[in-house]
Amino acid sequence: MRFDSVIRFYEEGKKYNFQTSQYNGSPKLLLEVMGNVTDMGVDRAYRLLGSLSQGVKVVRLTEPVGFKWSYLTIGDSPKKYRLRTAQTPLKNYSLLVGEDVG
Repeated sequence: MRFDSVIRFYEEGKKYNFQTSQYNGSPKLLLEVMGNVTDMGVDRAYRLLGSLSQGVKVVRLTEPVGFKWSYLTIGDSPKKYRLRTAQTPLKNYSLLVGEDVG
């Protein structure tokens, strides 16, 4: 298994300002690591998530992420992915993430 994709974890950074009724702040980069990214098949997505979801990816890392994060990006893509579930097999740490649609 090759860890050939750059995974960036971000914190949302949006805080509500009651005086202006607006959200202020910008995303903050928390961590940048190398990982293995694959698309999840339709059959497996249905078995694990109970629905057919598009844009679901499996991100494999060497160690678990030990902090709270809002979303991640893969490589230079502007697409944001949110956590669906996490698994800890014997050797690596796996995150099942889905495309952010909102």
